[in-house]
Amino acid sequence: MQHFNEEKTLIVIGGGAAGFFCAVNAARLAPKLKVIILEKSSKVLAKVKVSGGGRCNVTHHCFDVNELIKKYPRGKNFLKKELFQFTPKDTVEWFERRGIALKTEADGRMFPVTNSSQSIIDCLLQEATKYKVHLRLYSSVQKIFKDENKWIVDLGMEKLQADFICVACGGFPKLQQFDWLQNLQHKIDPPVPSLFTFNIPGNSVTSLMGVSVQRAQVKVLGTKLNEEGPLMITHWGMSGPVVLRLSAWGARTLAEQNYHYKIHVNWLPDFKEHTLREEWNFIRNKHAAQKMNDKNPFELPKRLWQYFLEKAEIPLEMFWSKLPSKQQNKLIQILIADEYEVHGKTTFKEEFVTCGGIALNEIDAQTMQSKLHENLFFAGEILDVDGITGGFNFQHAWASGWVAAKNIVIKAD
Repeated sequence: MQHFNEEKTLIVIGGGAAGFFCAVNAARLAPKLKVIILEKSSKVLAKVKVSGGGRCNVTHHCFDVNELIKKYPRGKNFLKKELFQFTPKDTVEWFERRGIALKTEADGRMFPVTNSSQSIIDCLLQEATKYKVHLRLYSSVQKIFKDENKWIVDLGMEKLQADFICVACGGFPKLQQFDWLQNLQHKIDPPVPSLFTFNIPGNSVTSLMGVSVQRAQVKVLGTKLNEEGPLMITHWGMSGPVVLRLSAWGARTLAEQNYHYKIHVNWLPDFKEHTLREEWNFIRNKHAAQKMNDKNPFELPKRLWQYFLEKAEIPLEMFWSKLPSKQQNKLIQILIADEYEVHGKTTFKEEFVTCGGIALNEIDAQTMQSKLHENLFFAGEILDVDGITGGFNFQHAWASGWVAAKNIVIKAD
């Protein structure tokens, strides 16, 4: 057993965004507090590294907390108490005070001006060094338990003692991966993937891999799930923000359907079927003398437009004026309600986000402390909180880590 005399000790389990943020803020605010981060893998901040295509989508430029919480499919009431304490504006200011300026993109996502996630990683590592945070890699926690008034962290070959523990190890895709926490008696909502792409195996649309549109509306048939935004076609199906948002809102519903369902894609979300039909004669007459392959009046990518013509059985060389009503109706249907059968999903190992985790009614949202155990805190995705894509999951990580740190410091004083 390793004992730390006099000084109090905080052990943070997990070297991701929430864990690091808890550790560096606690160490900064309480110089006498010994802070240790335990990370089971060989590297820290792995999700930060790959987020946003390697640019790190740090937060979102939604500074109104009442609006912000609408971006989280699960945990709204809990988040309201958490995010009022550390808002996206606070996140921006925290990094800017450490020399990392953030910029806002057109859709509200915020990235470091360097366009590199390494800037965020370096900033957090520098804070850890500055405030003497002890970082231990390859440290897989087997169990945590209470021994009188101290916490014991069992690493298998070694046991560490702590006054405070913050569990910030991220989400787990399988319920049995929470087993090491079972003895704490916390209820765990079963995890299912929350951000994933739609697989459409065997469909010819996948031949358009790499084609994207800035706006499409996607509905999951038989549900109320309906989102609008950028869509990208991949070699396995469909991705992009519109699909990822749908997967977040529908995480449990789509899991219950075993990821087998039908979707309708409206490639022209400014139109409904009746409004497009009303406009159609004008479009057709305007381009009557042009070949349909040469004139795409909807500014859709050329390869996508050709795909639609072929799907509607319209020869590429056909003039607009010659379009038969049968093919015209088929093309309108494709543009407004293009149907695909989804069978399966793709998640990305480094970036996976789960719905599920420690039940929120057992955590004090004002402090991040367990309601069942004194001096046990939780932060980040281990909680049953998840946001849609756009920086919202990182904002929860920073906020919950900061709130936990602040309250650990108050108790350590």
